[in-house]
Amino acid sequence: MPDTISKEPNMPEGHASFTPALTFAFEIRAELSPTLHVGHGDGEKTEFTPIIGGTVDGPMLRGTVLPGGGDWSNTRGRVCELDARYLLRAEDGAVIDIVNRGYYHEGGQSPDQYDGDLQVSAAGVYYRTSPTFRTDAPAHRWLAETVFVGLARAEREDVVAIRMYALA
Repeated sequence: MPDTISKEPNMPEGHASFTPALTFAFEIRAELSPTLHVGHGDGEKTEFTPIIGGTVDGPMLRGTVLPGGGDWSNTRGRVCELDARYLLRAEDGAVIDIVNRGYYHEGGQSPDQYDGDLQVSAAGVYYRTSPTFRTDAPAHRWLAETVFVGLARAEREDVVAIRMYALA
């Protein structure tokens, strides 16, 4: 893609404009146990969904989702705030900690969205995450040094797929 000279107001003369780009890194398919009701607050509902396994597959990372983590969700009105924490095991045996926070809600104006032939989100559904990773494995240190955006979708009642994109 050729650099373009910006015509934007307040842009110094001769500077190129910049648009952030997302690169597909990998997809996590987390297998879930039934959701557990935790409690109600004033106008909210708190639940926990255990993560019991799954897979990681993509051009930048392959492995498995280890059992034992979970997703704490808090729903207020029509917006569900997600806070998941679980472990991945890379093909080389390295363990990677993921904290994945995000939001789910229906009723928006967004269209169906595709990455190639794969539908990554349905019309009217906002299901996005912002994961962070920790590991001391040198081969996977890049995960802890990169900003990611996750596009999530329910694949089945017991599987959530999260397509991870690295922000350039």
